[in-house]
Amino acid sequence: MSKLETAMDTLISVFHTYSEREGDKEKLSKRELKDLLQNELGEFLETQKDASSVDKIMKELDENGDGEVDFQEFVILVASLTVACNSFLSENS
Repeated sequence: MSKLETAMDTLISVFHTYSEREGDKEKLSKRELKDLLQNELGEFLETQKDASSVDKIMKELDENGDGEVDFQEFVILVASLTVACNSFLSENS
């Protein structure tokens, strides 16, 4: 697989590693999202320091208002963080 195909495969795999822990296997509950953010994006997000940050992220991502984050909503988070990281790295190089 190419690097991009590997990245896509990894993104799908990470999502399902957490979404399959409880409830709907195709969506992240608040607890699953919190675990994913802390374990997989801890370097980019400081969720541990602000107890309400997961609530804020959940509210922003949950476009359909069902209280869960589906794969499409999750990809929006990853894409937004990727754009922010690219901008930060471009400014600091």
